[in-house]
Amino acid sequence: MGYSRAGFEVVGVDIRPQPNYPFEFIQADALEFITNWRFPEWAECCFDAIHASPPCQHYANVTRWRGDQDNHPDLIAPTRALLEETGLPWVMENVRTRAIRGDVVLCGTAFGLPIRRHRHFETNWLGVPLVMGCHHRKTDLAFEHKQERRYADAMDCNWMSARNAREAIPPCYTELIGAQLMQHIESERAA
Repeated sequence: MGYSRAGFEVVGVDIRPQPNYPFEFIQADALEFITNWRFPEWAECCFDAIHASPPCQHYANVTRWRGDQDNHPDLIAPTRALLEETGLPWVMENVRTRAIRGDVVLCGTAFGLPIRRHRHFETNWLGVPLVMGCHHRKTDLAFEHKQERRYADAMDCNWMSARNAREAIPPCYTELIGAQLMQHIESERAA
């Protein structure tokens, strides 16, 4: 949603159906899609940039608390390699981990949202890191509220189910990044 608000036409790709997704949607394995999007079956697709959010369970603290992180795939490095091969500007998002650079580090509280939702974004085009300070309050919703509808609403993701919102990022994050990405693309075209 944030990329749309920043002026992009958005196409989503996910291995699972996303019936509430508000934009064009292609059900496919995202890594296969990145590998093959220039080939005949997806020849009508033309992209200016790519955003990827590999599954975070391998790195998420909650997985360590509740289970075994090694039971979940580590897809950050393979995703980065495929993104680099496209030659396009890209953004990759995940939880705080050493596997992803924090070119942009955001928390919901920095935007006035009542949630503690820290995310790191790595890019191949942003020259200056952007870290926005947190403004945590006792009343902010944290992980224990992820099963609740109010968590999705607090993130400004009212089109999602509470379950979908558990893995979502607030649109204000991608709107901020999308605005900077749009400027980058426009300056590259002008050059």
